[in-house]
Amino acid sequence: MLFLQLLNLNATHFPYAHLADKRTQKWLLVESFGDVLALVALYLLLVRYLPRWMERHKPLQLKPLLLLYNTLMALLNAHICKELLFNGVRLKYNFWCQPCRELYAKEELKIAAAVWWFYFSKLLELSDTIFFILRKKRTQLTFLHVYHHSTMFPLWWIAVKWVPTGSTIVPSLINSFIHIIMYSYYGLSALGPNVQKFLWWKKHLTTLQLFQFVFGAAWSTQAIVRGCDFPTWINYTTILYMASLLFLFGQFYVKTYRRKRNKNN
Repeated sequence: MLFLQLLNLNATHFPYAHLADKRTQKWLLVESFGDVLALVALYLLLVRYLPRWMERHKPLQLKPLLLLYNTLMALLNAHICKELLFNGVRLKYNFWCQPCRELYAKEELKIAAAVWWFYFSKLLELSDTIFFILRKKRTQLTFLHVYHHSTMFPLWWIAVKWVPTGSTIVPSLINSFIHIIMYSYYGLSALGPNVQKFLWWKKHLTTLQLFQFVFGAAWSTQAIVRGCDFPTWINYTTILYMASLLFLFGQFYVKTYRRKRNKNN
């Protein structure tokens, strides 16, 4: 019965489905939440069972693949960041509060397309976990990592389905900018120890991510307080999600850097 219910998710009518933005409904992986749920379920199954399979195999190096993947992800996020920023400026967006209107101007459609690519990039980022498992980097396969990756994809499905333009531009712009730096770091790190010794700025990348969560919560709070014409429930969801990430990343920061510093002292 449960399997049949999962198969019927494509026919599920969500609350306020009639308010979904018509510009994006026929785009890949937007119309149905069933597809999103199936991909996340597959991801979690791989997280569960792929490490067991790897116990019988030697870790893979994947150096050329990692270099290519991280370079392409950095370039994709650079494209997303550019499209959001340039077209938002051209449309004179208010980056503190911009209503989502179903407009078909060229710049509006470019923003919607960039938000879709941002959403799709969250699916591609699930590869990070698979690479960790294949390389037997078990210390990096944390609850924080799996939680973050498995939730971002469905949460951004909400954004691209209902609000692919307007204030959605801000969190996607900031996150894509940080991911340019992050995947550039990973790409350089994939070159090996001769390059890794120069990558002293990993700690600052984590600090930048923490700042992102604080800013995201504060930005959503000000939108609620000022009565911004943007779905309030999305802002409340953002605040709660940012708080969870701030807590988990904060624990990671203390464990990784503060304790390491104390040990060195």
